Amino acid sequence: MMSGQKINKKLFLDRKRTNILSEPEQKLISYLVPKIPGWISSDGLTAIGFFGSLMILVSFLLAEYVDRNLLLLAIPGFFVQWFGDSLDGRIAYYRNKSRKWYGFALDIVMDWVSTVFIGLGYIFYTVGDFKYLGFALVALYGWAMIISQLRYRITDKYTIDAGLMGPTEIRVVICLVLLLEVVVKGTLDYSVLGICIILFCINVVDTKKLLALGDAKDKEEKLAKQHAEEIK
Repeated sequence: MMSGQKINKKLFLDRKRTNILSEPEQKLISYLVPKIPGWISSDGLTAIGFFGSLMILVSFLLAEYVDRNLLLLAIPGFFVQWFGDSLDGRIAYYRNKSRKWYGFALDIVMDWVSTVFIGLGYIFYTVGDFKYLGFALVALYGWAMIISQLRYRITDKYTIDAGLMGPTEIRVVICLVLLLEVVVKGTLDYSVLGICIILFCINVVDTKKLLALGDAKDKEEKLAKQHAEEIK
């Protein structure tokens, strides 16, 4: 059924995607959007995504204070989070009720809140110096978000991906890591360390690219200003 699903390109005109799973993800979203009941609004889907973030936080707390196996609750939590986060803006475009700047602002705020919840949950779960990795993870993801917003400001093109990796791929990786943690305790800490190192490297590269874009934009505006003065 999904193999023959076509991508509704109208739903994705506002952003450029470069992530590995972009095609199957967009097919799934194109399939799901028309099936969302009319009484569920865009804000309602945002609330569903927020509930998914709460599920993730609670799963860490339950894993620490009740049973480590309850860490698996985070996996459906990530799916609920993806569902709400991915469809809230798309449903608005589908229903011709998009609010570009309202939706953009709400999306950024909720992404940040979700990231803080995940980092906080990890801090509650882990022990010793590994707790610092929770702070590092939140800080590095925040850095990536800032780069994304500045790139949008400079180029007027919005992308939420860092090359082949996007929010969906990150969710999948974290879910696999959580599954492995339930089987072999302690693997989560070293996986988070690896994710932090990778995020740091990606952010450094993307920051260099961002500065190059800013420099090119400055030169372009300077030339345009000089040309306008010459015409006068």
